[in-house]
This record gives sequence, structure tokens and C-alpha cells, in this order.
Amino acid sequence: MINVNYVWCFALCALAVWRVAHLLAGENGPWDLVRRLRATLGYGMLGRMMDCFYCMSFLIALPPAIWMSNSWIGFFIQWMALSAMACLLEMASQRKQMHVRVKPVSTSYLNKVINGV
Repeated sequence: MINVNYVWCFALCALAVWRVAHLLAGENGPWDLVRRLRATLGYGMLGRMMDCFYCMSFLIALPPAIWMSNSWIGFFIQWMALSAMACLLEMASQRKQMHVRVKPVSTSYLNKVINGV
């Protein structure tokens, strides 16, 4: 049986990983601190990592996974699961309209444009 406290702990850690990764990868932060850090890191490996939400969630999930686990295999599974949950939360929060309906231009308008009327 799964311990309810563990489920709450995992859910809260996943939310925390998502929030911190979102802050570092997509926001300027309070007093533009994150923006300045990103500018300081430049276009090197760390600077590019700061722009990638998936990279940040992978790295930020490491400390909570260490804190929650009691074995090596548990640590690895929790690390991947926390990062995956943060990625799913990010995808759900993006609200991009993937299915946008485009109204076709009427053929009478096209005929007028083609014929120069």
C-alpha cells in the first residue's frame, strides 16, 4: 500500500520543481535577478541550459529526489519522475492552441484577385 504522506510529498516536490524550473527558464525573476544571471552566463553551455525548461527541470529535480529516496534505484526513478511531472505541468500550462481553425478564403475573392477585378 502506498503511503499517503509520500504521495503528498511527491506532488509538492513536483510542483516545486516545475515552479523553480519555470522561473529560471522563462521568467526574469524578482528585480530581474534571473535575467541578469542568464545574461552573465551568456551563450555558453550553462547559459543555453538556463533557456531550456527541460534541462532545468532535470537538474532541479535532483535535490528533491535525493531527499525522498532511500535506495539508488528509488533515487533514479524519483529523479526521472519528478522531472517528467514538471515537464507535463509545463506542457499543460503553455495553453498553446494546437488546433486553430483557419477560415478558407472564399473562391469568389480569389477569382477577383486572380482576374484583377
